[in-house]
Amino acid sequence: MTPIVQHWCDGKAFAGDSTATAPVTNPATGVVTGEVALASEGDARTVIAAAADAFPAWRDTSLAKRTAVLFRFRELLNERKQELAAIITAEHGKVLSDALGEISRGQEVVEFACGIPHLLKGGYTENASTNVDIHSVHQPLGPVGIISPFNFPAMVPMWFFPIAIAAGNTVVVKPSEKDPSASIWLAELWKEAGLPDGVFNVLQGDKTAVDELLTNKAIKAISFVGSTPIAQYVYATATAAGKRVQALGGAKNHAIILPDADLDLAADAMVNAGFGSAGERCMAISVAVAVGDIADELVAKITERARTIVTGDGTHNSDMGPLVTKAHRDRVAGYVDAGEKAGATVVLDGRDVDADGGADGFWLGPTLFDHVTPDMSIYTDEIFGPVLSVVRVESYDQALALINDNPYGNGTAIFTNDGGAARRFGNEVEVGMVGINVPIPVPMAYYSFGGWKASLFGDSHAHGTEGIHFFTRTKAITTRWLDPSHGGLNLGFPQNA
Repeated sequence: MTPIVQHWCDGKAFAGDSTATAPVTNPATGVVTGEVALASEGDARTVIAAAADAFPAWRDTSLAKRTAVLFRFRELLNERKQELAAIITAEHGKVLSDALGEISRGQEVVEFACGIPHLLKGGYTENASTNVDIHSVHQPLGPVGIISPFNFPAMVPMWFFPIAIAAGNTVVVKPSEKDPSASIWLAELWKEAGLPDGVFNVLQGDKTAVDELLTNKAIKAISFVGSTPIAQYVYATATAAGKRVQALGGAKNHAIILPDADLDLAADAMVNAGFGSAGERCMAISVAVAVGDIADELVAKITERARTIVTGDGTHNSDMGPLVTKAHRDRVAGYVDAGEKAGATVVLDGRDVDADGGADGFWLGPTLFDHVTPDMSIYTDEIFGPVLSVVRVESYDQALALINDNPYGNGTAIFTNDGGAARRFGNEVEVGMVGINVPIPVPMAYYSFGGWKASLFGDSHAHGTEGIHFFTRTKAITTRWLDPSHGGLNLGFPQNA
């Protein structure tokens, strides 16, 4: 009997009524290690109802008590993150150091949320009109849904739920079916930290579970990270149901390398940002735009470094793990086939990598293309694998136009020693997150994370002050204490005096 990863409802594991499951596989071996429950509509409603029932008491819990739970959760997470990293590696495939890195970045949002009392302060105006005072408060929305992707099973949920919970909301997390166990581990940690039952819940499943979150009237807001087509669907469906939505979509991140750049630094950055986590990052650099006559040297330096990458089991001394599923591995390999047929130069071919891992693992090594043109599918599509394309252009203006003409606008970078060029790029580029000699410009938790154009549907980015805004509603309260002898009828519109 293979173990079944269940839901988490009202402070305990919940099997649900549905008998449907999906396999959970170790990508480094190809072995099915368990099954994950796929919720029925009724199962989803049970989990959502637990969040709704828990909301009034958690909303009314003092900020002092809420932050005490947040601090305890942060300490437990810090003490035991090696356990969580091992779970992520076993189900996602990324190497342990990378798994620890994603947990640490998620923990930064927990730490940010520990300061929620200051962040939730409203305003107060005394005597705005004669003997009339006005103050504002930020109140929680209610139960909220978080639909997270496979590539960051810990960090992406932690972009949202620490702030949501700290602000007084209750949460239902719907993790990816590919790596569902991290969310259950986090639920158990919340319980150990003293979070009341029903405040943090986990709903396993597929489209049935997602659709119930998007349409159930008890859920007041949806946070989503995934591909652009699904982000569009989530946004359209949930907003039609009257919910707030932040739906972060796909990416095609470019890095411009100017002729004056330090090419060793740029080559290191392209390898790290292009092949880290097997390219399964929404902030991965997938296009290196070489400006002027530096392309040959840049490609040679990237190739030299990429050849040293050890692809293998994430629990070994590997640099890069497998892709998450066999189907995804084959899809990425199909793009490599297409790029070769389209006429791009295959400088480094990862299709036949000799991996340090199981014979049935989902392996594809670092792949580098040169002489890529914007009409090729390896340029236009989000591949989400270890495939880096080099596009050659003559000028900065041509490079900038490539980025601004692209439908995605998630992240970008420029490598240069020219401060004027860097400042101009930061001003002119139409992308939400920009790096200057920084290849993966993921901001700290006190800044917002999010892209532009087809990389975001909705008005609010993740975490930072935008996260506070997203998970609260502002209420303005106008107060007057009257002398009992003063009164009278006045049907006119209220005027300030």
